[in-house]
Amino acid sequence: MAGVWIGVAARLWLASAMGQPTTGEVWWAFDPTDDVGPSAIDMSDWLDRPAGKHGFVQIDGDRFVFVDGQPIRFWGINNISGYCAPQQSVARFRAARYAKYGVNCVRMHKFTYHGPGRGIGSADDSTVLDPEGLDRFDNYCDQLRRKGIYYGWSHIYGHELRPGDRDKIIAYEQIMSAGGTTAGLVNFAYDLQDLHIQLTVNMLNHRNPYTGLRYADDPALAFVELQNEDDIFFPVTLKKANKCPAYKRLFRELFSDWLKKKYGSHAGLVEAWGYRALNAFPQFQKDEHLDKRNIYPIAHDWWFGPDGIRNERGRGTLKRLSDTARFLYETQNKFYERFVKAIRDTGYQGPIVGSCWKAGAGVSHYYNLQSDARMGIVDRHRYFGGETGHVLTKGAVVTDSMLSRPGSGLLSAGLEQVAGRPFAMSEWISRVPNEWVAEGPAIVAVYGMGLGGWDASYHFESRGRFPGTIHNRSVYNIDSPTQIGLYPSLARMVHRGDVKQGDPVMTRKVHVDSFSDGTWGERGGTGDPDSTANYFDNPVPSEALAVGPMRVEFVDTPTTRQEQTNLEGHVSGQTITSNTGQLKWVRSGKGYFTVNTPATRGVVGFGRGVEHELGDVTINVDTDFAVVLVTAMGRNKTIATSESILVNAVGRAKNTGMRYSGDRTEVIDIGGPPVVVEPIRATITIDRPGEAVVYVLDHDGRRTDRTVPIVGGRFTIDGARYKTIYYQVVYK
Repeated sequence: MAGVWIGVAARLWLASAMGQPTTGEVWWAFDPTDDVGPSAIDMSDWLDRPAGKHGFVQIDGDRFVFVDGQPIRFWGINNISGYCAPQQSVARFRAARYAKYGVNCVRMHKFTYHGPGRGIGSADDSTVLDPEGLDRFDNYCDQLRRKGIYYGWSHIYGHELRPGDRDKIIAYEQIMSAGGTTAGLVNFAYDLQDLHIQLTVNMLNHRNPYTGLRYADDPALAFVELQNEDDIFFPVTLKKANKCPAYKRLFRELFSDWLKKKYGSHAGLVEAWGYRALNAFPQFQKDEHLDKRNIYPIAHDWWFGPDGIRNERGRGTLKRLSDTARFLYETQNKFYERFVKAIRDTGYQGPIVGSCWKAGAGVSHYYNLQSDARMGIVDRHRYFGGETGHVLTKGAVVTDSMLSRPGSGLLSAGLEQVAGRPFAMSEWISRVPNEWVAEGPAIVAVYGMGLGGWDASYHFESRGRFPGTIHNRSVYNIDSPTQIGLYPSLARMVHRGDVKQGDPVMTRKVHVDSFSDGTWGERGGTGDPDSTANYFDNPVPSEALAVGPMRVEFVDTPTTRQEQTNLEGHVSGQTITSNTGQLKWVRSGKGYFTVNTPATRGVVGFGRGVEHELGDVTINVDTDFAVVLVTAMGRNKTIATSESILVNAVGRAKNTGMRYSGDRTEVIDIGGPPVVVEPIRATITIDRPGEAVVYVLDHDGRRTDRTVPIVGGRFTIDGARYKTIYYQVVYK
């Protein structure tokens, strides 16, 4: 047996000595200490301390600026539930850790629930917070603020009722029997809206004893979100209304009153809709009559998308659907407007997010998108690959790579960018056990924040330490070498603005008031570029997002002529070149892209076997899948001028003992700690004068005494030998 091990070691040594690839043969343990002291990768001095020193974040067209005019973009993460209120020692450590990795904003998510680990909500009243938990929350905000890290509130996600709310709302017991939250119903029910508003106003009026500021006066509060993952078109509205008779009655009455105002009488309604449209949905409501105030609004985005329209076209219900969509849109706007007014009345001056939830396709999509755009920030969520639940388990996995389909997965959120509004993606991750998850952060940073001009990214989610496994009890784990392990290069690239924003490839002009005529479904699928149906039926090739950003522009007057995507000159064979000239996405095989900017050069994906000549850097990757980034470490430097250069090399990672099926489509064993990392091997040439030394950095980014041989600016990084994802090139 000893001979077998000696033989393996000898083969690896011989292969390495001969310059042959060793990757795939030995995976090494990733074991950082989470040290937040001085290190080569530390970015804490990149953050302007304290957060808020330039005044409130403001919306200036499609970007964020401070009151003093300085622009800002947020490269952030999510903390959730009880993790938003850590103990003081943990708060200090975590703030320092995030600053080290270049995180400049934390989205604090669903922390107003009550219960151990769930949040800091009161046991009795949903509109106030528990004092002890609130104190920890206040301290954490102060620690972040001191490090130059902003924070935003995504505090309401299915607002949970407490016993003290019983007398404040129409039907407490009905809601409790239907799940106990306001989700869905709040979009039309004023009594539930009052709870959301009162909680938020109470929070904004609270004075943080550690900063001495009310949150309404705290410029480090980068945004306030009205509600997470809910909108009036989302199917939850229909489902919850049907489970709560009192709210179903209220919903019918509101719609009937809206129709009465528009048509004057039942006869006028029948004339507009036709007899067939009444009682067309007996599964929800029978014996409909305007005088009975029982006309039921179908609050479900399927009915307003292509499939729903085709289904209803022959039933004579399109005018009914048109009025329903308009009623839902106006009702949601009223909710958001009164919510925003209450927030502004506290004195808060920062940006506001309506919600972050897409509403299907077609009419409901554009109504909801415009509703969000009216509030300020357009914010969306995307997830890709891996498990669809929260806990990593054995079983089938998504094995696809987004690199094989430009514009797919996470990047597809860019189709919802709105002209004249900042764009954020406040929840995203490429989920394990998909093996290619390292592509996700690179795609978001390069093509989203860079080429697409996105204004904020909040990776989902962080619990503050490297957990020792790739999942940390959840597939939503950014604290791994394939995620936050790439931040030392990606955060530099984002904060420095290395990747230029592209010119819009297409701007789709949408006049939502035109949807009210009830004929949009009849014109669907015509292919006529002058048809308003092109809002919905004019397909946009996904690869357009690899050329430049897309835009939706909401216009005040009707327009029919729609721009067509013109990718001529940017697509050649399997290669798509951005209209900035800095990025190339190659679709052959499983795909890869290259980054070629003065301060960052790199290869992301399946780029093995190709010599990537990127200006003053040439990269030859000798591993099937890898993210290899070469970036200037100086804040205002390029690769040609920086005294030191960071090489960040990451590929696959897994738990020790984790096993996949032979075809890689199923997890047989999830394994356990520690995380092991596939060695990345690549030869890099940096063409610049001067004598250099290439240092091996440890897993915390601290310089070791080990060096990589370099001759004529050429050196080979080899994870099997050096067991790291970081290297520092220092010029004398």
